[in-house]
Amino acid sequence: MPKGVYRVPLPVNEPVRSYAPGTREREELAAAYQALYSSEPADIPMYIGSHQVYTGDKLPLTPPHEHQKVIGYLNRGNAAHVQQAIDAGLSVRQKWAAIPWEHRAAIFLKAAELLAGPYRARMNAATMLGQSKNAFQAEIDAACELIDFFRFNVAYMQQIYEDQPGSLPGMWNRLEYRPLEGFVFAVTPFNFTSIAANLPAAPALMGNVVVWKPADSQVYSAHVIMELFREAGLPDGVINMVTPEGPVAGEIVFRHPDFAGLHFTGSTSVFRHLWKEIGQNIHLYKTYPRIVGETGGKDFIVAHPSASAAEVATAISRGAFEFQGQKCSAASRAYIPKSLWPEVRERVVQDVQSFRMGSPIDFRNFINAVIDRRAYDKIKGYIDYIRAQSDAEIIAGGECDDSEGYFIQPTVVHTTNPKFRTMCEEIFGPVITIYVYEDDLWAETLHLVNHTSEYALTGAIFSGDRYAIDQAMRILENAAGNFYINDKPTGAVVGQQPFGGARGSGTNDKAGSYLNLIRWVSPRTIKETFVPPADYRYPFLG
Repeated sequence: MPKGVYRVPLPVNEPVRSYAPGTREREELAAAYQALYSSEPADIPMYIGSHQVYTGDKLPLTPPHEHQKVIGYLNRGNAAHVQQAIDAGLSVRQKWAAIPWEHRAAIFLKAAELLAGPYRARMNAATMLGQSKNAFQAEIDAACELIDFFRFNVAYMQQIYEDQPGSLPGMWNRLEYRPLEGFVFAVTPFNFTSIAANLPAAPALMGNVVVWKPADSQVYSAHVIMELFREAGLPDGVINMVTPEGPVAGEIVFRHPDFAGLHFTGSTSVFRHLWKEIGQNIHLYKTYPRIVGETGGKDFIVAHPSASAAEVATAISRGAFEFQGQKCSAASRAYIPKSLWPEVRERVVQDVQSFRMGSPIDFRNFINAVIDRRAYDKIKGYIDYIRAQSDAEIIAGGECDDSEGYFIQPTVVHTTNPKFRTMCEEIFGPVITIYVYEDDLWAETLHLVNHTSEYALTGAIFSGDRYAIDQAMRILENAAGNFYINDKPTGAVVGQQPFGGARGSGTNDKAGSYLNLIRWVSPRTIKETFVPPADYRYPFLG
């Protein structure tokens, strides 16, 4: 029981290290990468309660940039393992929910300090090796954003608990923020180590128990996340990591009466399927489950004729191609006025031609490999389709090579058709399609942007005209949950730009803010009357 009103440390965003030549952090990261690369392949278990579980069904894990190199093995789970994970969580649920909140806070604050210090190089190296991120992309994700999630979420938890109702004389009203009644199922993607950790950690911080299914292609760094949680003092059974096939997990989870919530990041089609499964089984559950999801995007950049061509070009080069375009926020369509197009085109083409591509251990490489064979084939299929069309042309990049790793050159497409396939469909790779509009069709182009895609995750406008900016904000009000003015549509920072979108992009519950944490509690209103009435008669009856 708390014996004081506690104030958590004021959260501050973790500084991003540069990894410039000659820096100590560059040497430490390179050494950590080489140590992982040179070591025996890791046999990565499932974490169920107090047990590390291994199976006979082992899936080799290979770096996307060197697919013949085995760095570890995933132990494929089955339905029984999923049931065991649920049971392990439920067995500790009451104890975990009852522990004073400051102890939960301390665990995740310690996790932040461990990651900022002794775990930093290893977490970044595992992300570079397993997910083919360059040093900077790993740093802003696996280190800084995850540290920020831990620190800021603790502060948001305090903020939520402090939000209390007023009371009149003679009574005391209170709000109690209870964990959900049951367990939360966290399903996480390959592209962000920080998201993979935060999706189970956020509900757990609020007193819930979690069954976590990471993406197969992220398991290498997920293993480091679980080691971090354990060293930080997270009790066994609070977060249980399992690695079955998705449908195998769903068959058990979504038919369990104690299923209380889904925390999901992934594709729109999968999220819709899971929502449908939950709806069909709604009669089985003790309570209506919370469904929180962040899904796809077809994120845009729109330039006004008053914009700077250099700034627009840089936003395209960074926003579309960092981490090979494998960000749900990555720019994948752009609308450029005819007057700016020649200079924007020249600058973007020069940028793409200057990109170095290869393994992340070579710190000079800006571009690395896409995540796996499936992604490579999908993206290459789009590029092949573009080459065959008469209303679009590839003006930079477009070459693909899978001989050593899954490498796809950053690809810039110019189309004369604003509804061209790659202007509408999510590709999730290093491809951006650009449509050039007449300068006097600014408003019409904004309406086009608003109605071209089913998604509404991120978007950016560039303009030096404040009236044009205001007009764009109004027309595109529902086109992006994260809206950027004169900046690329990627790079949301915890505590600064809460992240999430609506329409086909998810439930917009804003990871990195109190809005997400509030979904993982079920408030109870308590009214205590100090001197209750002893006679039913009201004065008006006299």
